[in-house]
Amino acid sequence: MQKQEDLEAAKRRREQKLVAEIVADFERRREERRAVESGWLLNMNFYSGNQYCDVSPFGGLAEEDKRFYWQSRRVFNHIAPTVESRLAKLEKLRPNLCVRAFSDEDGDIKAAKLATGVLRYATERIGFFDIVSRATSWAEVCGSGFYKIAWDEKGGRQVAETENGEPVYEGEAAVSVVSPFEIFPDRMNAEGLEEVASLIHAKIVSVDEIFERFGVEVAGSDLSEWTATGYSEPSAAKNPLESVGMHYAPIKNSVVLIERYTRPSAALPDGKLEIVAGGKLLFEGALPYKNGERSERVFPFVKQDCIRLPAAFFGASVIDRLIPVQRAYNAVRNRKHEFLNRLSMGVLTVEDGSVDTDELSEEGLLPGKVLVYRQGGKAPEMLDCGNIPSEFAAEEEWLEKEFALISGVSELSQNSTPARVTSATGLQLLLAQDESRLSATLASVERAMKEAGKQILRLYRQFAGNARLMTFTGENKKTQVYYFNAADLSVSDVQFEAQDGVSPEEKRSTILKLYEAGILTDGEGKLSTENKNRVLEAFGFGSFENARDISSLHIAKAGEENLELKEGLAQVDDYDEHSLHITEHTRFLLSTEFKKCKNREEVKARFSAHIAAHKRAMQE
Repeated sequence: MQKQEDLEAAKRRREQKLVAEIVADFERRREERRAVESGWLLNMNFYSGNQYCDVSPFGGLAEEDKRFYWQSRRVFNHIAPTVESRLAKLEKLRPNLCVRAFSDEDGDIKAAKLATGVLRYATERIGFFDIVSRATSWAEVCGSGFYKIAWDEKGGRQVAETENGEPVYEGEAAVSVVSPFEIFPDRMNAEGLEEVASLIHAKIVSVDEIFERFGVEVAGSDLSEWTATGYSEPSAAKNPLESVGMHYAPIKNSVVLIERYTRPSAALPDGKLEIVAGGKLLFEGALPYKNGERSERVFPFVKQDCIRLPAAFFGASVIDRLIPVQRAYNAVRNRKHEFLNRLSMGVLTVEDGSVDTDELSEEGLLPGKVLVYRQGGKAPEMLDCGNIPSEFAAEEEWLEKEFALISGVSELSQNSTPARVTSATGLQLLLAQDESRLSATLASVERAMKEAGKQILRLYRQFAGNARLMTFTGENKKTQVYYFNAADLSVSDVQFEAQDGVSPEEKRSTILKLYEAGILTDGEGKLSTENKNRVLEAFGFGSFENARDISSLHIAKAGEENLELKEGLAQVDDYDEHSLHITEHTRFLLSTEFKKCKNREEVKARFSAHIAAHKRAMQE
């Protein structure tokens, strides 16, 4: 009994020591990242419209004071529409994920179709493209955005119940957006997740969530985190940094949840995951997911950058470059308005003691006002302020052009046609130039989507089980049902390709040009059935042709029979198109998938008997 108590006491001391070490490691990483975090806060303030602030030498942000009480400090926000134009352009050019077969083998083609179907099902279920849009927003404003890919055991359809009546779900992949404020690498000069030995994901959560996930009660406190609100005017509050733009929002009864991920090594072949909150160790074990290239365990995170920086973990944002231009633009516009106010309101010069200056300063020069001045004194007169210098207009025009020059978004993308460009070819070249300027950012979006898609498929391979049913809408708006084994998802044997995001109008126009050039037709100028189906599908009439041509349904039924014949017998129906069935069954016997079967002779005998039955039925 005493020995058991000693072991438990030693275990508690070890856990307390480990918790203290993880918290100290987190504080060290947070201090190393503090300067970068101040830059993110400055970017978010300028994006939301609070543009009279700067990074303090002591850390954090500080408001810039007026030099004179009468100075105009209006905000003319060009950063927000510029970033929104970039987001809209990236949204249009965003690729769609699909899986391409590694070779022309029948098994590789089926594996690619299965992986594409599973990927399409998973992305539709979790709203993946909305998640990509949110991560892109973080990347455009702060420089980097992150995806966290995990397996949700309570997701998907309910498949059973426990003895206690609790539901059991089949589970599904879950992808969430993680802001850069929650990511803490062990090295700030690492250029990617693959160069980081350990990574900390820390966020503020309620104590109720901790108890629900881990079954551990922890003591909470009132914490606060940054949040953004719309910016109106500096007069909205005494200190805009505390009320508008970026400010702290309190979260009651909460704790900091710290998850430290350690990459696999010789000492830790499966890596390590340690979770700490409220001074307690909630979990300690291996990395949970086999989401690496060769089924090894890696970090369940994907990083997306706006602009990559050498020797830096976090990327740069285009707002970093636009802030000096925005400051200069605000100064020019405000000084210009002050000059206009002087011209319209006027500056009055009066002789000392000739008029009641208090009354004059309060009421001004009202129309029809009787101005009484001291007899023998000099009458008040307006000061000649001259005209607005032409340099104001020239500087304002140049700064507006500099916004487009730095951001890579032309005037055409912001719904204004350049005055000197009148031809359609010139406008098309400007649009192509916009796309080329965004190609580096678009490549980062594509890389992140590919990596996230790979990890999603690897999670289904690890957790989907021996029999998984998926239903989704196919390309021709038909409902397709996939019943598969997780082992069939040979993710390492397929290559990913991202289809370029082009609008349906552009696709249809290209198809018509190809048809007019005779590329889609044969030597006699006729369309094949396959090309006809593709053209109708591109124009939104795929189901029209499929309703008449049922050969694809017979081929799909033959594929289901191939799966049945691998394990047992399959029935030959009278309504089968026997020639198509014979072709599909013979293709399976000639494929690499058949050569991988363990009981090859038994499978061959069943297929031969089934093909003979089709031949007899065809003769009859």
